[in-house]
Amino acid sequence: MKLNNVFITGTDTGVGKTWFTVALMNELKLKGLKVAGMKPIASGSEWNNGRWENEDALQIMQACSEDIDYEVINPIAFEPPIAPHIAADLVGETIDIRKIHDAYQALKQNHDIVIVEGVGGWRVPLSAETSLCDLTRQLQLSVILVVGLRLGCINHAVLSAEVIRRDEFELSGWVATELDPAYLNKAQTLSAIQTRLQCPMLVEMPYSTVIPSPEDIQINIDCLS
Repeated sequence: MKLNNVFITGTDTGVGKTWFTVALMNELKLKGLKVAGMKPIASGSEWNNGRWENEDALQIMQACSEDIDYEVINPIAFEPPIAPHIAADLVGETIDIRKIHDAYQALKQNHDIVIVEGVGGWRVPLSAETSLCDLTRQLQLSVILVVGLRLGCINHAVLSAEVIRRDEFELSGWVATELDPAYLNKAQTLSAIQTRLQCPMLVEMPYSTVIPSPEDIQINIDCLS
């Protein structure tokens, strides 16, 4: 099975990108594929083992098919949970896309598929001149959009999809994540988003306090080929 490497973005921060990334990696491993994941840039990290470590990146590292050095999974990490370009400015650094590119190429050469998770939404800046769009273009990835089901999500999903396509990226599919078990009119919301995004919905991830196991959800991975 030959699948395309993909970039996971979201309509916002806190919409379940990491949970979907890990769930997708677990699903692909069940298919017999050698899988690696990346969290290239992370804000909100703790100092452990002589480095800044981010919880999302650690979860992705644990889901890889084999042991991979943390610095390859997460080449750039900052302590405060703020926009990465602001965090970089505070410590007098710049976010080097080339460093991320080199780590990605190392993973790509040794794995059947690489899943790359972004930070925040599609338009998160990396510097005064660059954004996540530029990183995704350099890595030559198609895009999956994670939509957190909450008030305003239809607008956020449609706007995100429009910009992704305007930036000339393939939108391979989208994911719905239930953030609130009491969310009203879920079926109507899903229908409205599906009609307007015009790409496959890979999975509806139910509300949960833990990352779903492959037995609990069924991800449509056919659109990744």
